[in-house]
Amino acid sequence: MRVRAEFTTEPFTGEGEPPEHVTHAAALLTEAGLDADLGPFGTMVEGEDRVLLPTLATVLAAAFASGATRFTLQVERVSEQGDHLDTPRPTPSTRPKNGPS
Repeated sequence: MRVRAEFTTEPFTGEGEPPEHVTHAAALLTEAGLDADLGPFGTMVEGEDRVLLPTLATVLAAAFASGATRFTLQVERVSEQGDHLDTPRPTPSTRPKNGPS
């Protein structure tokens, strides 16, 4: 299954070179064979769950060891083409009934 992760590490340092907690996280993703997109406010990476999910645990630990004070993470399942999967959640009116009411 493919997943996409977006994460932000803090503290922000503003302009200039990214702090070690950002560069160390990116290096670990690259070492795992993943292509990370470092943006001004966070990092996005996509890959197979069997590779990405364990790598995220390593990245999280490394970020804190490198000076991060906060790590905010969002992970979502994506299609094989990288598209976001919007799976509607059942509402009370569409939820199947489990027997007589």
